[in-house]
Parts: sequence; structure tokens; C-alpha cells
Amino acid sequence: MSNQRRPQRGMQMGHGPGGGNMMMMGQKAKDFKGTLKRLLMYLKPRQSRLIAVFAAAILSTVFMIAGPKIMGTAITKLFEGAYGKFMGVPGAGIDFAGIGRILLTLAGLYVLSSLFTYVQQYLMSTVAQRTVYDLREDVNKKLEKLLLKYFDGHSHGDTLSRMSNDIDTIGTTLQQSLTQFITSIVTIIGIIIMMLTISPLLTLISIVSLPLSMFGIRPILKRSQKHFADQQRTLGQLNGHIEEMYTGHQVVKAFGHEKKAGAEFDRVNEELYEAGSKAQFISGIIMPMMMFIGNISYVLISVVGGILVTKRAISIGDIQAFITYTRQFTQPITQTANIANIIQSTVAAAERVFELLDEEEEVKDVTEVSVTRAKGAVDFEHVDFGYGEELLINDMNIHVKPGQTVAIVGPTGAGKTTLINLLMRFYELRGGRILIDGFDTREMSREDLRKNFGMVLQDTWLFNGTIRENLAYGKTGAADEEVTDAARTAHADHFIRTLPDGYETVLNEEASNISQGQKQLLTIARAILADPPIMILDEATSSVDTRTEIFIQKAMNRLMEGRTSFVIAHRLSTIKDADLILVMDQGAVIEQGTHDELLDQNGFYADLYNSQFSEKAVG
Repeated sequence: MSNQRRPQRGMQMGHGPGGGNMMMMGQKAKDFKGTLKRLLMYLKPRQSRLIAVFAAAILSTVFMIAGPKIMGTAITKLFEGAYGKFMGVPGAGIDFAGIGRILLTLAGLYVLSSLFTYVQQYLMSTVAQRTVYDLREDVNKKLEKLLLKYFDGHSHGDTLSRMSNDIDTIGTTLQQSLTQFITSIVTIIGIIIMMLTISPLLTLISIVSLPLSMFGIRPILKRSQKHFADQQRTLGQLNGHIEEMYTGHQVVKAFGHEKKAGAEFDRVNEELYEAGSKAQFISGIIMPMMMFIGNISYVLISVVGGILVTKRAISIGDIQAFITYTRQFTQPITQTANIANIIQSTVAAAERVFELLDEEEEVKDVTEVSVTRAKGAVDFEHVDFGYGEELLINDMNIHVKPGQTVAIVGPTGAGKTTLINLLMRFYELRGGRILIDGFDTREMSREDLRKNFGMVLQDTWLFNGTIRENLAYGKTGAADEEVTDAARTAHADHFIRTLPDGYETVLNEEASNISQGQKQLLTIARAILADPPIMILDEATSSVDTRTEIFIQKAMNRLMEGRTSFVIAHRLSTIKDADLILVMDQGAVIEQGTHDELLDQNGFYADLYNSQFSEKAVG
């Protein structure tokens, strides 16, 4: 296919079907558990690495948790030696050698803990990046299978936001928060076990703070979910608006809508600010609340622990270790609460990604017929089609012989482009069938079908790359000679050679470093290079000057020789020599015939023609 169909979303000053307000998700995750479960399924292929991550996290945490208890033993040993010497106990003194051995053991444990933490982070980074890689691959494959109506009805910015921002959010959570969550859970369990070995009474006082904390943050978590969902929604909306305004900045300036575009940006930006600030404020309440409850628990433990030490029910080293555990106990609970908020945001992002993955796809190819190069016979038999409930095209019948040039004319909205979209299978029929050389297009693969078509659209499409690469896009493995011959035929060779780098000139992303007419010449050259048996021309010469149009028309006439050609025309002077002219109005072919036959009928076509070429129209 020489000029791939790329949906062009015209700049609209309002919020039409393609506008940025149409594609947003609901106020909160519709199915939190289902989305989370589906996200976890992406981790399943890497479950062996995840098990290793769990093992490394457990070992790292266990070695870290054992530290305060061992340190407490050293403190007790130091205190007892010093106290015995102070009290004049015979043979009493500080066992520096024993304390040194304990401290060496402690240092070894911390080194091992750090080593397993490194292993854990390394493994989890590969798991996270591979998972995100799979998600991006799935989204990219999905974009290739989506119906054209998805791109017509969704903002490009929102689609980009789902593929970049939302997937990045998922990746960050997997890489950072998941390992932190595992460590926090293991830490909580390990610390509880260590505290029980020291004092069940103090452990009970410490654990009482846990349900109080959970009870306190639960309503906060529920409220924050809504605001995090709003944050992701408005972020996608803002991206969509920026993308529209940037790509259409010339239209915005031409119509003097800078203030209106700026006001719309401010409105969406304000929504994002409100959603983001509320989400962060509400989630920020969790930390002070957890610290307050933790401090109350800390005071109670210090008082009760001091009493137990005076009664010799517990050693001074153990009370020091217990206080350390209490501090460590609060931290993973706080982290877990914060991670819960992050998970809310991540699930909201994942749901947006899965919404894209669940969009309706093109009907799967049922390849029963293989057409390498069509002869060019095209038939529409009782074709019905509509974008919504109502039919736009009803019982259309067209018969085109190989090599014929078919012109399609009619007022705006008559269905001319829709007919081409159906021919290319960008949309599926409601009824009837379209035949190429007698074969139903639905029995061919889309790839085989579209290889037989070349398209030159009024809206040009060129990508970021050299001019040679853009031209060679029309034919795989095209030789340099073929590229220059095609450019010469399209009268593009001269202007290309006048550019600083000739055929190696790099076009920018919007190809704005060459004129509109030059862009059109390149797309025509690309179609010539592709050498398809069936051509589709949608006002292909509308962007070139009159002198160039004459050359292009001659080149197009040579290109159309021996090929079936469909020409969508607004200037009727360019299609007088067409073998068949289809006159469309409101989705139906109301007249068909040659130019002279249609003028003799003195009907709709004659009125269109006369309105363009009568003396009154000229005057």
C-alpha cells in the first residue's frame, strides 16, 4: 500500500466526536479486584524469579530483624559487666572479647542482609521491565488491530497517555513498591515473632496499635481511590488537549482561538491540579496519623518496660531491642499504608490500559482466497453500511471493469470517502459484499487486499526520516534507481535535488520543513513506486499549483493506464475523461455514467457541473 490510511483528526474549536472529552474513564476503578487480578496475570510467566525475589526479601529481612536482638545481648553483657564491677563483685568486669565477637556477628548479618537486598532489587527490576515490555507489546499489537472508528472517536493524546504514562506508572509500582510491600510484610511478621520472644505483654501493647491504625486509614484509602482515578483521567485529557493544540497550532492561530485554547488548557489543568492535590493531601494524612498512634504505643512501652526492668522481669538489653523493634514495627505498617495508595493509582492506570486492550478489534481474517496481484475488477453487490444504528449506504450496487477509471463525485457528506473505506476494509459491511476479481474481500487477508491498492489522499502522511526512506515506503527493497524514476515521473525529482541534502534530506515529524504541495508530490511518487493494480486518488492534486497540476495530471494519467482507478473529485474538470462517474448523495449512488451521458440526463451531476462552469459561477 503506497500511502497508508492514517486517521486525520481535523482541528475543531468545539468538542466533537474526536475531542478530548469523549474518552475518559469513570470516576473510580470500575472493577478493582478484577483489574488487579488481570495485572497479576502478567507476572505469572516470571513466577520463578518472583519466588527468588520473595526468598531474597525474606532472608534480607530476617538478617536485619535479628540485629536489634543481638545488639541487645551486647548491651546486656556490657551493662552486667559494668554493674558487677561497680558493685565490687569478685571477678566481675566487661568482657570486651565477647562483646567484640557479638559485634562481628552483627556486622556479618548486616552485610548478608545488604547482599540479599541487592539480589532482590536486581531480580525485581528485570521482572518489572519485562512485564512492562509485555504490556507495551500487547498495546502496540492492539493498536494495529483496532477499528478505524476507535481512532476517529478517541483523542490521540489520551491513547498516548495510556501507552506511556499509565504503563510507566505500572512499571514504577512493580519495581519499587512491590518489593517494598514484600519486605514490609516479612518485617511485620518477623518483628512480631522477635517481640514475643522478649515480652508477650509489651508485644500486646504494641500490636493494639495495629487495628487502631487500620481503622483510622481505611476511610482515607476509600476516598483517595476516587481522586487517584480522577488524576489519571484528567492527565489523559490534558495530554489529548495539548496534542490537538500543538498539531493544529496553525489553525488555532488562523482563527484567533489562542485565548480559547489557553482557557481550555487552564480548565483541564485546574481539574488535574484539584484531583492531584486532593489525592496527595488525603494520602498524606496517613503518615501523620500512623506516627501519632505509633508514638502513643512507644510511650506506653517505655513506661511498662521501665517498670519490668526495675523488677528484673526483663533485661536492659532486651528492653532496648524491644523499643527498636517498636520503631521498626511502625515503619513497615506506614509503608504498607502508603503502598496501598500507590496501588490505587496503579490499578486506575492499569484499568485504563486494559480498557484499550478490550476495545473492539477488526474482524479476524478468514483467508480462503489469496490474490497476489488483482486484475482490477471491482463489484459492490447490495452493500449496506452505517456508522451507527442508521444506514448511511443502503443496497449499493457498482460494477467496475479492470482498467476503468471511476470518478466519485457528490456534495460533502455524500459518502464518497466511506465508499473507499469499505473498499479497503477499514470498516466492515452491514450487509452485501464487495468483490475483487470475483472474490469476496472478506475471504482475503487484509494484507493481501491492501497490497493491491495504492492511495494518494488529500491529507498527506510522511514520517520522520529521509525523503528516500519516505518514497521507498511504497515498495519493500526498492532500488535507488526506482526511487528516483518514480520521483521524476511525479515531477518531484527537481525540487528534491534543490534541497540541501537532496534525497537524504530529513523530514521532521510533521514534515513541516517542506511545503504542502511538495508533500503531495512525494506521496504521489510513493504511489507510483508501489505500482499497484488499483489506485485510489482523493483530490490528489488539490495542494499543488495550476502549472504543476497539469504535469501531475499527465503523470497520473500515465499511472492509471491499465489500472482500475477510483478518483474522488471536487473539481469536475479533472474527471471528464473517466470511464464511469458515480454521483453520490446521502450514501446512495443516484446517477452513474460517462460525463456526456450524465450531462444529457440534465440531473444532479449536470447541476453540479454547471454550478462550477457556468458564466454566472465564473463571474
